Amino acid sequence: MKFTKMHGIGNDYIYFNCFKENIEDPESLSIKLSDRHFGVGGDGIVMIMPSDTCDFRMRMFNADGSEGKMCGNATRCIGKYVYEKGLTDKTEITLETLAGVKYLKLDVKDGIVENITVDMGKANFTAKEIPVISDKDEVVEEDLTVNGVTHKMTCVSMGNPHCVIFTQGIKDLDLEKIGPAYENNPLFPERINTEFVEYIDPLNLNMRVWERGSGETLACGTGACAVVSAAVRTGRCRPDEFVKVNLIGGTLEIMYKSDSTVIMKGPAAFSFEGEI
Repeated sequence: MKFTKMHGIGNDYIYFNCFKENIEDPESLSIKLSDRHFGVGGDGIVMIMPSDTCDFRMRMFNADGSEGKMCGNATRCIGKYVYEKGLTDKTEITLETLAGVKYLKLDVKDGIVENITVDMGKANFTAKEIPVISDKDEVVEEDLTVNGVTHKMTCVSMGNPHCVIFTQGIKDLDLEKIGPAYENNPLFPERINTEFVEYIDPLNLNMRVWERGSGETLACGTGACAVVSAAVRTGRCRPDEFVKVNLIGGTLEIMYKSDSTVIMKGPAAFSFEGEI
């Protein structure tokens, strides 16, 4: 079985061309291969598949074997993969995901995809649809106490659930300790991705992320989208402007539009290829 290792600003997955490869048990495969000591190493696996309704279909599995509905960095990597591997000559691609159809625009120069812009769909603040347990329709700047520390949280879905915490000193946070306490908090029936964000100015945010099923990752595309959505909703940033979200692995540009549609722009890269 051949694989390709790719990353979107450090958020790394193991990619399989399922036009050629047949994977019967992706859950177990993801657990085995994601191990950075005994496997290939990655935040999970991504399957690039045929689609009946779109140009391509994506399935992604986290390092713990759980299936994710959406991964923003993976969508960009798929755009680069299918174009540079010759699976398509289109520079505008539709991608079927469990979180709906995503629309990709490829910035190509001399046959190389340098950046990918993805229409990520609309941010959803409806509590029961995220889901988050609350007696309010939306959870915006509400208190959340974890391990004895109280922060204001804003919850939003980008096809997967996010809890956004605006705070200071994110470099000093012990995410290995506090991350699981957020992820498995009883308020979140399907667990949660948690973003810890430093507000710099209306066009710049710093972010660290604890992803459900994978732990801390160097980047999270849907997380960056959730963060800018929450920042606009709470008055920290403005709609219809690209905001730079600085993650450990690099920077993404995110726009939250007035109609709540979110646009993500960023790079993708090949790491290496191999055979299992």
